Parts: sequence; C-alpha cells; structure tokens
Amino acid sequence: MLKQRAVKGVVWSAIQRFSSQGVQFVLGLILARLLAPSDYGLIGMLAIFIAISETFIDSGFSTALVQKKDCDELDYSTSFYFSGAVGFLFYALLFLFAPFIADFYDEPQLVQLTRVVGLTLIVNSLAIVQRAKFTINIDFKSQTKAAVSAITISGGVAIYLAYAGFGVWALVVQNILRRTLDLIILWSISKWMPRHGFSFLRFKGLFSFGSKLLISGLLDTVFKNIFTIVIGKVFSAQSLGFFTRAKQFSEFPSSNITTIIQRVTFPVLSVVQNDDIRLREGYRKIIRLAALVVFPLMMGLAALAKPLVITILTAKWTETVWMLQIMCFAMMWYPIHAINLNVINVKGRSDLFLRVEVIKKVITTIMLVITIPIGIKAMLIGQVATSLLGLSINTYYTQRIINYGFWQQMRDIGPVLLLSLMMGTLVYLTIGMTSSMLWQLTIGTFSGLLFYGGIAWGFNVGNVRLIKDVIFKN
Repeated sequence: MLKQRAVKGVVWSAIQRFSSQGVQFVLGLILARLLAPSDYGLIGMLAIFIAISETFIDSGFSTALVQKKDCDELDYSTSFYFSGAVGFLFYALLFLFAPFIADFYDEPQLVQLTRVVGLTLIVNSLAIVQRAKFTINIDFKSQTKAAVSAITISGGVAIYLAYAGFGVWALVVQNILRRTLDLIILWSISKWMPRHGFSFLRFKGLFSFGSKLLISGLLDTVFKNIFTIVIGKVFSAQSLGFFTRAKQFSEFPSSNITTIIQRVTFPVLSVVQNDDIRLREGYRKIIRLAALVVFPLMMGLAALAKPLVITILTAKWTETVWMLQIMCFAMMWYPIHAINLNVINVKGRSDLFLRVEVIKKVITTIMLVITIPIGIKAMLIGQVATSLLGLSINTYYTQRIINYGFWQQMRDIGPVLLLSLMMGTLVYLTIGMTSSMLWQLTIGTFSGLLFYGGIAWGFNVGNVRLIKDVIFKN
C-alpha cells in the first residue's frame, strides 16, 4: 500500500512539476525573446526580498503540518491565521522600504516595482495550508490542475503585454496573476476553510519544530540569492539578467526532479521514521534514482549550452552560455544535498538541520569574500567547490542518523557519475562536427541519449531496474 501511494505520488508529482514548470519554461523562453536581459535583472533584484518574506510567511509550518502525525483542524486553522497575518505584515514592510531598495541598487523604478510585486506575498500566504493538506494526502493531481491553469493564463497575458511594449511590467503582471489564479483554484478544489480560531498552544507546538526550519530557511534563502545581490549591486542589471537566465536553465532539471522526489518521499518515509533499516534502504534507492536521472541531464546541458541558448533565446543572450556551463556542475549535486537533508527532517531533527545550514553558510561566505573581487566567473567556480564541501557536511550527519555516509553514497552513485561525465564529453566533441547551432543541438541530444541510455539500461548502471520496475510493474 505504501509503495503504491509512493509510485502514484511520484507520477502525479512529476506530471505537476514538469507540466507546470515545463509550460512556464516555454513561456519564459518566448518572453526572453521579447524582453531585454535588463528587464529580468530588475525583477531579479527583488528576488531576495520576496524570498525572505515568503520564508517568514511559511516559518516551517507547512513542513511541520506534514511531519506531525496527529494533525487536526485546530492545527490547520492556527497555521492559516499565522501565515495570513505575516503575509500582510511583510507586504507593509516592503511597501515602506521600497525607496531604500531602489537606492541600494540605484534603480529608481524599483520603488513601484517593489510595491506591486510585493502583493504576491499576501496572495501566497493564503494558500499554504491548502498545499500542506494536499501534500499530506499525496494528492498532487489537484495541485497540477491549479498550477498548469494559472501558469498558462498568466503566461499568455504576459506575452501579450511584452509584445505590446510593456517591458518589465509584463513579468510583474505574470507573477501576480499566476499566484492569484493558483490561490482561487486551490481554494475551490480543497473546499477547506478555517473552522477554528487561533490556538497559542498549537502554535507553540508547531513553532517549536518550524522555528528551526525558519532560521535554516532564512540562511538558505539569503545565500541562494546572495549572487543576485552581489551581481546586481557590483555589476549591472544586464549582467544580472544573464545570470538569472543561466540560473533558471541550470535549476530547471535539477530542482524540479529534486522537488518531485522530496514531496513524495517526505510524507511516505515519515511513516517509517522509527525504522532505521527501512529508512536507510529507502534513501539508498532514492539517491541512486536521483543521480541516475539528474547527473546525465546536467552534463548534457553543460555540453549543449551554446547551441541551446543561441537557438532558443537568440544571440543577445550569448553571455549566458559560460555561466550556465559552470552552474551545471554545481547544480548536479543539488538533489543529493536535498535528499540528505530530507533524512534529518524525517527523523524530526530540525536542530541538526539548522546546524548543517549554519556551517555551510559560513563556508559560502568565506568563498564569496575570496572570489567577489576576481569577478563573476570566479564566484561561480567557487559555488561548485562550495557545493562539494557542503555535500560532505550533509552526509556526515546522515551517517550519524541512519549509517549512510559520504563514501557509501559515492559507491552507490559513482558509476552513474562516471558514465555521465563520459556522455557529456562525447556530446561536447560530437557537436563540433557542424557549425549549425540547430544541428549541434539535434546531434548532441540524440548521441547523448543513445550513449547514456544504452549503457545504463544494458549494464544496469545505477540500478536502472528501479525505473524498469516503475514502468513495467506498476
């Protein structure tokens, strides 16, 4: 029964993630052809302020609701009122501090942009409980309907506005409209309404778990966006636009696949959180499956970065190519990071989660101080080094909790890593046979698929039978 729920959850989570993100990605490519890199740079400058606010709005409560075994209506109502109140509070703060944000970046138009984009905080705060309830029930089908509908409609409106010459405001309208439509659809599907008042006792219990995730989430949010702050402040809006697009390309396969895996495995494996043997074996399969899919995608993306960017976005985005290639080597490790951290949350050790995040952020700070004076390229190479160091820290605690540390994980995913590097090298060499960007993209994609797929499937590299079982036995 648990396996069936997990497989069904993976399928619908994958459909939701790739249908919604896929539609958004395609619409984003169309918008990128119509808008200037500096338009994306302006929105990117606000990313950290929105992200920090949303971290406070959630405060770890969504994870706390999923992790809590005896969650009831009073818990949901308490979380709803808390998130809504914080959403209004942080919008008010953004509204007041908008002139200071504009002065910091020396971009006067950020005053209006901040005050309008900030409205998404209020909208998003009113949907946190609904999403948590769907996740607890492993119901990603409902979230798929809401996400795809909202993204498609808002994206269509944004393309029209961009074509009509509204510039950066096309992106602003897209963001607000998408969040609003998603909220309306989620409320209509879930039928859930707060039926109780606010309970300080329940708040205390939820916040006891969520507060540590809040602090670690703040650290993670700040450092995820630290490059955005530095590039926007030290360099230019145009450079930030190139970086933002490279980040979106590199995160698309890695983050989406990781999110699919995490959303399903967290509620499912929370059920066996007290059985270390089953938990360890479950995570071994998850890590091998993540590497089997993500590693070749990231290596292929790095090899095909130039023909992909120029063919899809046009030559005005060429500066994005080298940024994307470096970032692929950092993002390929992201699912392994996230899965190790998921172990800590499943075991209810949010204190260790916080400790891990603090240590990694200290390392990131040191690396940034060293690389910022050298330039953007040095900063991105430093990000790759930081990712590898961070992985060793994550796995240290996984070793302590379920006896599944760094070297055991490397033995499990090592063959996949080696095969992915070989495939990436083959693709990079193969595309040099023609000067046509479209042909490079076509030849490189098919040669990579045939080489990696054939060897992985034929020799069961990375235990590819895990995928075979899902396809043919479920």
